[in-house]
Amino acid sequence: MPWSTAFDDPVQVGGKRRLLTLQQAADYIMQLPEDAQHEAHWQTAIETLIHAAETGGGWLTFARIAMLRALNAAGRHGDE
Repeated sequence: MPWSTAFDDPVQVGGKRRLLTLQQAADYIMQLPEDAQHEAHWQTAIETLIHAAETGGGWLTFARIAMLRALNAAGRHGDE
């Protein structure tokens, strides 16, 4: 499955930004400060994005959920 594959529903980041594809989600994580990227919630998100790109299927849904959970955790920890 290509990295350009869209999520079934966009991942909302803040009030205006939306992540539409696996690539946009991966790029978002890569733009975080390096120490934030190494936190468990972002590591889980990137791992599921990779699985989604490699195998597709249910991993696309898992990747979206992992992104939402990471964004929620980051908001609580002030990572964003």
